[in-house]
Amino acid sequence: MKPLPDRQAGSQDQAARNSKRATPITGRQGIHADGKSKSLFVEERKAKILELLSEREKVTVAELCTLFNVSGGTIRSDLNDLDVSGLLIKTHGGAIRRTKAAFEPKTGEREIDELAAKQSIAKEALKLIEDGDVILLDAGTTVFELAKILGSRRSLNIVTNDTHTADFLEKIPGMSLFLIGGLLRQNFHCVVGTLGIDLLSKITVDTAFMGTNSFSAQKGATSPDIQQAEIRSKMIECAKRVVLLCDHTKIGKTSFAQSVPTDRIDVLITDHMSNEEKAELEESGVKVVVASQEAS
Repeated sequence: MKPLPDRQAGSQDQAARNSKRATPITGRQGIHADGKSKSLFVEERKAKILELLSEREKVTVAELCTLFNVSGGTIRSDLNDLDVSGLLIKTHGGAIRRTKAAFEPKTGEREIDELAAKQSIAKEALKLIEDGDVILLDAGTTVFELAKILGSRRSLNIVTNDTHTADFLEKIPGMSLFLIGGLLRQNFHCVVGTLGIDLLSKITVDTAFMGTNSFSAQKGATSPDIQQAEIRSKMIECAKRVVLLCDHTKIGKTSFAQSVPTDRIDVLITDHMSNEEKAELEESGVKVVVASQEAS
């Protein structure tokens, strides 16, 4: 009679075989397995960084270190990889969202963006206008918010190249309105070209209220469109004072063509700016006004 198999011994043998299968394989295959797991975490972290940039425009190394509980060197390496891949722009101390230098959303697409910020900026700009002033209103959605509240001023002389602004102001009595002629930029409600530039060379205004697509302390205000930049450059030449209206989403960015150099800006009105950015601009002679949305 054959002895019965030792069930306990059989179980131990099976456990040993299972243990062999579960033990990480050393050498090339084991490194690949570990590396894959580590790489997945890195990619998740990079994806989160890009997600944050889509919401906040810019991030700093310090805040990312805190968020992910990793070293500054690790974060800088991540940012460098993403910069090389063209997914963001690495800056000193952090990164900003990458946008194409020649990309420009249509006016209708920009009107609702940061509306509360634009309205608060416009209210601060209104404080710089007195009855009887001669002012120039650049094209743009933030400047248009200023145009919408000019009814509280009297006997204004207004020059503009924005057809949307002109159409609105035409309905307000007691204002003299000069519409700059030229080539109409379809979907942008403004005119550009040599006709307008010729007119601007013959006039003088007290204050030019300028819009912008992008702004940096190094490049000043910039535009994706060369003709828009050209007419803006002429606008500031005829102004005794230049006021740039720029919400925080445009700060730290650069578009294709320079329209207003930093040293030609007398006042910059925005809704948010870091103390470091503000100090840098004020050192270069620009007065920075940060508008409060609570007051709007």
